[in-house]
Amino acid sequence: MHNERVLAPLRRTPLTLVALATATALALSGCSSDSSGDAGSSGSASSSSGSASASPTIPLPSGVELTAQGTRLAFGKSAVVAYTAPGGTGTVLELTVSSVRRGRLADFSGFILDDGYKRKASYYYARVTVENLGEGDVGGVAVPLYGVNGSDTLLPPVSFTTPFGTCPSKKLPAKFATGTKLSTCLVYLSPNHGKLVSLSYRPTQDFNPITWTGAIAKPTVPKKTKKKAGNG
Repeated sequence: MHNERVLAPLRRTPLTLVALATATALALSGCSSDSSGDAGSSGSASSSSGSASASPTIPLPSGVELTAQGTRLAFGKSAVVAYTAPGGTGTVLELTVSSVRRGRLADFSGFILDDGYKRKASYYYARVTVENLGEGDVGGVAVPLYGVNGSDTLLPPVSFTTPFGTCPSKKLPAKFATGTKLSTCLVYLSPNHGKLVSLSYRPTQDFNPITWTGAIAKPTVPKKTKKKAGNG
């Protein structure tokens, strides 16, 4: 099952307008192990102490150590995880959440937000980096990071079909082989004006998530330009 929120094009004017899909967020207590969508599965094994190791099908590069399940990180820190894409290809990724800031409804000017869920959401923009440290090519899939709000709800990133300049979001490129790196911005919608409390790598229900927390920046408000008085 795919859990991304998709922005699909609507051609009602010469401009391309898009709308958020009505896919709901996932309650952590209710999602099953196959609810990871494009996040795939971890391909990692954990011991009772919460440590993580690559599975037999995902070779661990020499000198690379996986981040233990349950690790809590500050914004700016990186986690190394064994990751399996939806198609079954596995690799080792380094995930970094650099920063998060609040968004505004006004940022979506030109987009059709035509239901209460979308208009009553809180909007968040996360700057993240993904680097492939392993041997598998996992191109074309969504960045496997979710938001988590104060209601313990797992928030999939929004998927855009037209550019969103405020927070340009990209999937991993079609080819994402060893040594490839992507820096992008992910958009999360938290229902009922809910507060985002962390970002999470949690590919399956039974995976003790790796989380990132930190200070969330205030929304960026464009400065108004003053009009100069005309002569006379």
